[in-house]
Amino acid sequence: MAVIEAARITRAPLLTLSAVGINWGALASFMPDIKAAVGASDVEMGAALLAPAFGSVLAMSVAPRYGRALAGWALPLAGIGIAVAVSLPAFPGTVAALALALFFTGFAVALADMTANVRIAQLEARKGRHLQSVNHAAFSLFFGTTALGVAFARLAGLSHREVMPVLAVVALGVILAGWDRRPLPPLDDEGDRARPATAPWGVVLLGGTILFAGFIGENATEAWSALHIERTIGGAPGEGSFGPALLGFVMFGGRLGGQVLAARIGETRMILASAVLAALGALVIAAAPTKAVVLAGVAVLALGVAVIVPATNSILGRAVSDAARPAVIARAWMMGLVGFFVGPAMMGGLAELWSLRVSFMAVALLVLLIVPATVKLSARAPAHGQR
Repeated sequence: MAVIEAARITRAPLLTLSAVGINWGALASFMPDIKAAVGASDVEMGAALLAPAFGSVLAMSVAPRYGRALAGWALPLAGIGIAVAVSLPAFPGTVAALALALFFTGFAVALADMTANVRIAQLEARKGRHLQSVNHAAFSLFFGTTALGVAFARLAGLSHREVMPVLAVVALGVILAGWDRRPLPPLDDEGDRARPATAPWGVVLLGGTILFAGFIGENATEAWSALHIERTIGGAPGEGSFGPALLGFVMFGGRLGGQVLAARIGETRMILASAVLAALGALVIAAAPTKAVVLAGVAVLALGVAVIVPATNSILGRAVSDAARPAVIARAWMMGLVGFFVGPAMMGGLAELWSLRVSFMAVALLVLLIVPATVKLSARAPAHGQR
């Protein structure tokens, strides 16, 4: 019941994040085809995957002002941008054109992602409860479902140029189903005045570090697990897409569990245990001798990274006042999204120099940065109920 009630309260941002999942599920699963279509090497593909990072950072910088200016219209209008963005990587024929398309995809999707996450954090402040995990579970469900559908589409011989425009229409339908332009009610919380009214850089840097490492673990696996299965292990074309699909489905289950677990043990303990689990999963992927072991490693990593981002959002939201919350989350996510896109680029560079096995070992080390950063950040924010 707690999951269903949380989903009801956050229907609009939940469906926006679902559309975000369609975008990244399609992109991750079609990565081998997109890479082949533009004739990119590992290094060139890694460089192209930096383009959406620049678009995302630009979106993060304007998101707080965008949200204030458009109020209730901010979320639905940003969601429409996702529908446009989903189809953009289907058309380029060169690495440069792909980078340009990914820049606009990164901007549109990050603007919607940030607007949704800020709204969830504001709703958490008004309801006094953890709501982030169920929303990010919806992202993972749609990511996994999209990746699974793409896997079967690829096995059937369909190309990314045929499938991605169809997925763009599906994303638009999801956004329209969650259409809600009502503004949030005022916050009635006496403790809000005691929290910082501006964005303290200590909180931003700690939260950004956690998000940076968490996103590296998540997106590096999204972007390169398909190639790892098909190239390093020797899987057939199409089989690699089961890697991103499994990642999405396990993260969906982990985040649903996190929605319940956060109320019992708190976000801090949940993040600490998850970081260790994610690092272990990355090491299993790196050492895996078969497709089955790779998929087992993906499942362990997915269970680990599942709750890191939503739980960190909740801690960040509690650390500051209602007025400062959009800026704090946006600035921390600016750091985090660098990891979201640097992760795949780093993987490409290390794979070119050594192998994808070495790349996944590096992921394991970076994910462990979450442990000390989480301990310090949790000291800056009260637990739910201490408002």
